[in-house]
Amino acid sequence: MAENQFFVDSDKLSEKALEHKHKLETDPACRTNHMEYMEGMEQINSDIMDKVLSQMDSYDYDSYTAVDVRRALNSETCSVEDFKALLSPAAAPFLEEMAQKAKIETSKHFGNTVYLFTPLYIANYCENYCVYCGFNCYNDINRKKLNADEIEHEMKVIADSGIEEILMLTGESRSASDVKYIGEACKLASKYFRNVGLEIYPVNSDEYKYLHECGADYITVFQETYNSDKYETLHLMGHKRVFPYRFEAQERAIMGGMRGVGFSALLGLSDFRKDALASALHVYYLQRKYPHVEYSLSCPRLRPIINNDKINPLDVHEKELCQVLCAYRIFLPYIGITVSSREQKHFRDGIVKIAATKVSAGVSTGIGDHESKYAGEDDAEAGDEQFEISDARSFDQMYGDMEDEGLQPVLNDYVYVG
Repeated sequence: MAENQFFVDSDKLSEKALEHKHKLETDPACRTNHMEYMEGMEQINSDIMDKVLSQMDSYDYDSYTAVDVRRALNSETCSVEDFKALLSPAAAPFLEEMAQKAKIETSKHFGNTVYLFTPLYIANYCENYCVYCGFNCYNDINRKKLNADEIEHEMKVIADSGIEEILMLTGESRSASDVKYIGEACKLASKYFRNVGLEIYPVNSDEYKYLHECGADYITVFQETYNSDKYETLHLMGHKRVFPYRFEAQERAIMGGMRGVGFSALLGLSDFRKDALASALHVYYLQRKYPHVEYSLSCPRLRPIINNDKINPLDVHEKELCQVLCAYRIFLPYIGITVSSREQKHFRDGIVKIAATKVSAGVSTGIGDHESKYAGEDDAEAGDEQFEISDARSFDQMYGDMEDEGLQPVLNDYVYVG
């Protein structure tokens, strides 16, 4: 994909804004150093990033052969080298055997259960210019931030459907959605749900501590791509531009007391094999440093957005995605693996019987439109969606379909401890 296919045409921007947007896209000298922390960003003394990036940079996946893959599949425990082989092109002919091995590991550690949750977007204001994201500050969309009454109303609609776990999301704007606002939303969520997760802009460890005290149990942060050079060309403005601060978000959350942390690259932004390797190694090294924490991986692919339907997951088809997920399960048998509604029904129904342990249901990536989607009542004040989903099944449909697949849907098995 040509790099400029990511860019969004913004017909309604002012002339000054268009000029700034163009400079950011075409002149690297106009952009701040993406490896330097901004004011107020906490810096921690950690060697995890160096370990992950050095392994990723040296990874030559074309050097692995069928002999390496066979050795990995025959090993009782999967080493880093084995994992690299399983991610390589040489492993493609072994996909069926990888799936069988992954299924055994999943059954061994998770039985036949599958966890269900739903996301709730409470604001879509964003101060970043990420060229592939529908929320980016230069995309002409309907912006909305839910107030406390609207948040509670959305939560009640979702809770009444039977869902017990919620993942709350915002656009990445501290000015529009500050930490106190998110904390108050966590307190509301604790009234309706037994498990509350967050997917927000990265914050400092004391702020994660505050959000945990407000009721948040885990956080998820997408690094998007672990290739720092590619990251620089995709994140042109805003706090998200700072690569190391985003990388260290999960570790700061652990320092702040969060029970669980989630990781992901957005496959299709860069070399997906190297991003998949880095995502798993990020978990691998942190797991050894903080063994008491629960870790999870997601494996999303790019999806079309408002004002740019050309965006797609370059070279990452369902076969490649399945290979990545099976490799994840074999390498990290204890971790949760989430497959979101970005993927189609047939893929999600299949992968939960092999490697995935968690799926979303009743999904909306818009702001304030759950009543519309759940009850058919139109709400003209809803904010626009972040991206188009592929699997629009309701909670009831997903629950029934998982049972039909011979799985036991689980709504929650945690008790929050403040």
